[in-house]
This record gives sequence, C-alpha cells and structure tokens, in this order.
Amino acid sequence: MRRAAVPVLVSALALSAAACGKAGDDDNDSGGSGSDNKSIGLLLPDSVTTRYEQFDRPFFEAKVKELCDDCTVSYNNAGADAAKQAQQVSTMVTKGVKVIVVSAQDSAAIKSSIDAAVKKGVKVIAYDRLAQGPVSAYVSFDNEKVGQLQGQALLDSLGDKATTKSNVVMINGDDADPNAALFKKGAHSVLDGKVKIAYEQSGLWKDSVAAQKMKAAITQLGKKNIAGVYAANDGMAGGIATTLKGAGISGIPLTGQDAELAGIQRIVAGTQSSTVYKAFKPEADAAAQLAVNLLEGKSIDSLATQTMTNGSGDKVPSQLLTPVSVTVDNIKDTVIKDKLYTVQQICTAEYAAACKKAGLQ
Repeated sequence: MRRAAVPVLVSALALSAAACGKAGDDDNDSGGSGSDNKSIGLLLPDSVTTRYEQFDRPFFEAKVKELCDDCTVSYNNAGADAAKQAQQVSTMVTKGVKVIVVSAQDSAAIKSSIDAAVKKGVKVIAYDRLAQGPVSAYVSFDNEKVGQLQGQALLDSLGDKATTKSNVVMINGDDADPNAALFKKGAHSVLDGKVKIAYEQSGLWKDSVAAQKMKAAITQLGKKNIAGVYAANDGMAGGIATTLKGAGISGIPLTGQDAELAGIQRIVAGTQSSTVYKAFKPEADAAAQLAVNLLEGKSIDSLATQTMTNGSGDKVPSQLLTPVSVTVDNIKDTVIKDKLYTVQQICTAEYAAACKKAGLQ
C-alpha cells in the first residue's frame, strides 16, 4: 500500500497438465514447457506486507482456477530482493510460463527481465505496481487518489488544528516503488498549503525504518510540536505508532494504507486515525481475468479501458480500481461488510472495550 497505493509474482516450475488447476510453488512444480502449456506465473514483491500472502495470492489462484480449469499457476515471492525477482522471471520463462503477473519489487530494475521475457513471447502483466518495460497490461488502484484520501483523512482528523503552522511528519514509501511517488503526489496535493510538512523521509515500506525516521522527527521537531503523521502504509504506521507511544505522544492523527488487520485494530484503539482499503479480491480477480485472456489469445480491451505510461515511456492498457478511506466510523461498512475480517478477528480481548465503544460489538 504498500505500499500504500495496486501487481506481482515469482515462480519455479510450470505444473504439468496432470496438475491442472492446482497452484504451484518452486519446490513442487513439475515441468511442462511445451506449446500446449497453459501456465501463468505470479510474482509478488515481499512477505513483510501481509496482504500478498494472505489475500492476493490465494484470491488470484482461485480466480484462475475458476476461469480456466486446465491452467496452472506457478508462484514465487521476491522477499524484497529485486535481484531475486529478476531470477524468478528468468526461471519462469525457462520453464515455459506463458503469462507472468508481476508486482515489481523495483519497477526500474525489472525492466531488463521483462524485455527478455517479452522477446521470448511471454506476456507480462504489471500487478499493483506499474513496472517498466513492454508490459501487456496493468491492474491496480488509482494510486494518486490513494494519496489524496490519506491526505484528506489527515486534515479531517486535525480539524481546526489544520493550519499552515501545524507540523506534519511524512513517512513515504520506497522510492523504488512507482506507487510510492503517486501516493506522495496525491497526499501533497491535499496537504500543501493547509499544513506545514516539517519532516519528510522514506520509510522503505519497513516498520523498523519508519520507526527510526519517526524518532528522528521527534528529536528534530520536539514531541510537543507534531500535529500529525502521514504514513504511506499500515506496516510503517505500526512502527510509527510504537515510537509515538514510547515518546509519550498520543492523540495525534496517523494515516496508513492497505487495511491490514493490525491497522484496523489500531484505528479501533485510537492509535491510528485512518487507512485506505484497496479491496484485494477485485484486484486479484482482475489480474487473473487479464492473465487468462492473454493466455487464450482473447482481447483485453473491455477490461483495460484506461492507459498509463510507465517509467520507460511505454503506453500500457490499464484497469484502475477505486480505493476507499477507512476510519473508525466506517469499519463496519467496508472491511467487515466485504468479509475481509470478522468482528471476532478485529475485536480480540485486547480491543474488546474499544470495539464496544466503536459500536462493533
């Protein structure tokens, strides 16, 4: 949401036709690189951001199986290592994967891998993050809108404290992620001129790094001189919330993104003011539909109705979904209504009293 702001994969072996409809990992794929190979690769960027393993992967695999019962999915996670992801792309191509869906760990670094894959006749879909190179399609959310929602939620939480003298700390995402720039742009478009951005750094999508940056901001500004904090995603917001608590700072707005369970619980508890919900299932389903269409030689014109230009200047057919801001007031109408989480999952013993106060129990 991360990163804050919406793509994905890595694999190992293309499953044989006998294993059709069954998702595979590198250690148990079993060949199959012939011309009739109906294999799709899914490459996700990291396992630190909980959404990828918990939601994106299973939703994607299930939708592919629903759409194409003789298709196979080969999966890998880059573990936040761009070089590893590049090797995973190469391995998938070697094994005969026909379509690769990739959420790039580094959108620029992966370009050469995408170039090589496309030259071999492989179709590449950028998932959640717009990778550079000749990708066939891109599916994500309107990531500038994500940043705007984050910025507006911060202003709303500040209320009459939102003045040009109010110090706001901004902890942005990883500069290697093109979504981070869009979140940042969107947030600035709302915050600039309304509050003072007194400290701004990248948190690299890591809670530990964000915590360190927040500590530095407190040292620089003073704990009584911070009105609110923009965190680009929930993972970083968790590290920031811990730092704020340790410094004795409470009651100030803190944004997030991805609607992680821990983020929702912090919102209930009042230690985080908002997040941005990017419904994972529609995004994963859209990527699966694009992948199957490309695999089967079908048009994607009715699916990817917009066009985005990536960092290498390629015009990419795109499908952009709509994000939603989440505060304590609409948890029930968003993540609970969509069955992302149950009340029981959110309202554990630690949060029971806060949930009751928030009207969730």
